[in-house]
Amino acid sequence: MVADNSLARIPRLERSEAAKLLKARGITPTQQRVEIASILLARPQHLSADELLALVNGYARVSKATIYNTLGLFARKGLVREVIVDPSKVFYDSNTDPHHHFYNVSTGELTDICGVHVDVPEVPRLPDGTEVDGVDVIVRLRSK
Repeated sequence: MVADNSLARIPRLERSEAAKLLKARGITPTQQRVEIASILLARPQHLSADELLALVNGYARVSKATIYNTLGLFARKGLVREVIVDPSKVFYDSNTDPHHHFYNVSTGELTDICGVHVDVPEVPRLPDGTEVDGVDVIVRLRSK
């Protein structure tokens, strides 16, 4: 179903490898989930649901609802991280290791902050019966 030569250049995992990754997280590897995983997990990247939909639909027909439901499942199972940069913009990060991000509000680009420990000097008093599970830092940038 590849109608455009540029689709051949999109990095993809082998379907069998994508299916193995899904099974390892307790996810049933349906054809649509395997197609989504083969693109999303091919390399470290940040994709929105709409970006992923466009990429996947170059190979197979998948509805927007299926993309959102699958991304939600992948996030719940720890296969990807949701990075919410504002109420209307969510990225799905294939790198699930702890790390922080730069978000350029001018370009809409999200990039990893690698190899840098970000100190949070004072965490506010936590509600009783809770503990810190993690701290995610998003540094918002604007082009000059």
